[in-house]
Amino acid sequence: MGRLEGKTALITGSARGLGAAIAERFAEQGAEVIINDLNLAQAQITAKRLGGHALACDVSDSKAVATMFGECAKLVDKLDILVCNAGISGLEGDNDARERIRITAENTFKQARGEPVEDIDANLSSTTTLSDEDWHKMIGVHMNGTFFCCREALKLMQAKGSGSIINMGSVMGTFGRGGSTHYCAAKAGILGFTRSLAHEVAEQNIRVNAIAPGWIHTDMTDPLEPMHPILSAQTPQGRLGDPDDIAHAAVYLASEEAKFMTGQTLSPNGGWYMSQ
Repeated sequence: MGRLEGKTALITGSARGLGAAIAERFAEQGAEVIINDLNLAQAQITAKRLGGHALACDVSDSKAVATMFGECAKLVDKLDILVCNAGISGLEGDNDARERIRITAENTFKQARGEPVEDIDANLSSTTTLSDEDWHKMIGVHMNGTFFCCREALKLMQAKGSGSIINMGSVMGTFGRGGSTHYCAAKAGILGFTRSLAHEVAEQNIRVNAIAPGWIHTDMTDPLEPMHPILSAQTPQGRLGDPDDIAHAAVYLASEEAKFMTGQTLSPNGGWYMSQ
């Protein structure tokens, strides 16, 4: 019997990338999966491959989230697992991002050799140039989206008296890194929210944990390719991770093997950031 046999799981942002990897491992372990994504067509492709269901929703829209969970309740008779994975990097639609990242990588190598670097303005966006719109969008998708989805999922889980919620953080929310303060703030907020919610619902037999991935090969990190050698060199294991490094952690947290785990953050990151 699979480790998630008889369980139902909704994974946000799971048409591709980390979310799809998590959904695939869940399905392999016997779970019935519900694939959420902004793009319904892509969600349907992944859902069909995994024998699951597809629902489209912008997680930053509270009304859309409530509607999605209403549809979820019609598709399945219970919700055992929620994975809040939907997210953005902030580089979407930025055609100049790869060039700025290339310059940043070159500057890093030059600094290590004691050579002069190019104008700092060519580096990744800093807080002084971060717009209100970009800040609110990042917080909206990550922080608000996690809250909206947890709020609706709890209504279903509380009705049956059990559940497991997994929120997607990041080493950027534990360690922090300049040039992406909105992303770091959103991920740090998710980790704090996870701990607080875990306290709140523990007596209801609902567990709430987080995963804080390190640098993983996904579509989202593709624009950072010029930085990959540097990030690999900074990682004690000497490489970036792959989606399964995160998916297997999610399977563990969702399973009964983690029945005494709540309010915790697992961080598969190859040693890039070590804590506790």
